[in-house]
Amino acid sequence: MRKNLLLLVLLFCLSHVKAQTHKLIIGTFTRTNNSEGIYIYNFDTKTAETKPLSIIKSPADQGYLTLSSDNNFLYSTYMLKDKSAVSAYAFNNHTGEARLINQLPSGANPCYILTDGINVITANYNGGSINVYGLGSDGSLNSEKQFVQHTGSGPDPRQASAHVHQVLFSPDKKYLFATDLGEDKIYIYRYEPNAEKPLVLKTSIATDTASGPRHLTFGPDGKFVYLTHEFTGKISVFAYKEGNLSFLQQISTTKNDFSGKIDGADIHSSADGKFLYQSNRGDANTLSVFAVQKNGTLKQVETISTLGKGPRNFAIDPSGNYLLVAHQYTNDVVIFHRNAKTGKLTDSKKRIQVGMPVCLVFSK
Repeated sequence: MRKNLLLLVLLFCLSHVKAQTHKLIIGTFTRTNNSEGIYIYNFDTKTAETKPLSIIKSPADQGYLTLSSDNNFLYSTYMLKDKSAVSAYAFNNHTGEARLINQLPSGANPCYILTDGINVITANYNGGSINVYGLGSDGSLNSEKQFVQHTGSGPDPRQASAHVHQVLFSPDKKYLFATDLGEDKIYIYRYEPNAEKPLVLKTSIATDTASGPRHLTFGPDGKFVYLTHEFTGKISVFAYKEGNLSFLQQISTTKNDFSGKIDGADIHSSADGKFLYQSNRGDANTLSVFAVQKNGTLKQVETISTLGKGPRNFAIDPSGNYLLVAHQYTNDVVIFHRNAKTGKLTDSKKRIQVGMPVCLVFSK
């Protein structure tokens, strides 16, 4: 009886230690020759200590990544000179090793990617388009199911054509949202994953003219949507229900007297839905923290320096205790401690030195 009890205690301790460690996968740009590809680390959610495990070496920019829900497959955007593609990898979540399965061409300059285990979908920036690929049982990319082309433009010189910047499922996966920076629009598609053509346009919503809608995120309860604009750094808040958005609020992330370049980048909600975080690049290089009110609107908590340049992407770790910022231009990932009660961030003094990091993904 005593031996059985000791065994149970040991198993509990081992499972607890295992739960503290997740794989951190970092997508990078290799264009300046100071990066070798995609980097995989162990990340300790109790201490924020990291341990390098492996590198998926590649001459291409493999910036944006998505991991299957079972951690067995990793999908990456791929850009090398005039070649744009999507790569599929078999991923070992225990060792951090990855093996290329196959690769298929995509629209020009894929900048975002996601999967539901049935399809892989990309947002293609220069192409102003969306690709949908079916998946094989071995995680491979099957032939292209669908190609969707956007054709509009906007008044800013950076909006000479459509630029799809992100694709994101609604929480129930009945809809796919696509932000088009070039058109100042959010497209909403009905999503039928097993159909011959999974995406059917439901509607599109115009955002502020010359605002450059970049990334959006859902609150964890699925009732609210938060959109950050690249050109203004502002956040638009919407109520969400069954594929429909209703505007609630717009809030700035910089002070009225800020005179430098604003370059809104990424936006994420905490897992409990109490706080929202947004990053600005350009001359700001800041993280803004907002408390989410019961009606979904935002109240600013603080805006702090990201302690680097070019915070293109950031991620909250699975424990919710840390927020990691990938700096494209200072070649590092800065790790902040996150106060779950106040939402505020403080420097943990921990860093990951890596060339041109642009995407952070944690294993499930």
